[in-house]
This record gives sequence, C-alpha cells and structure tokens, in this order.
Amino acid sequence: MSHVDVVSLIGTAVPESLRSEGHMACWFVAVDGVMRSGPFVSRDAAGASKSIWLLELARRQRDSNQFLA
Repeated sequence: MSHVDVVSLIGTAVPESLRSEGHMACWFVAVDGVMRSGPFVSRDAAGASKSIWLLELARRQRDSNQFLA
C-alpha cells in the first residue's frame, strides 16, 4: 500500500502566488514521496485531501485484488 503524508512548507519555500497573498505556510499531500495535491492554505484542507487519497488508493487496491481472485 502507498504511503500518504501531509507535507508543510514555510517561508520562502511557499509558492510565490501564496506568499504574495500573505501566506507564510502551506501544505501539500505527498503519495510515496511525490507531491500529488496542493498547495493548501490550511492543514485541515490538506488533511481532507489526504483522506480522499487514502480512500482512492484503498479502492484501487481492492479492485486489483479482485482480478487476482
């Protein structure tokens, strides 16, 4: 199963488009170390996206196991 993380960025690592709006931190969702969604301006939004990724990955795993049976 894939590993899903919420990754935070602060300061100059935050994309310029968000910094210009005054955001000094943002969050991304990484799947197996690859940024897959974001940037999000709240941890809660990133957490919701992580939940969606986990559900989708579980569905894919279930579907691939059906072909093996």
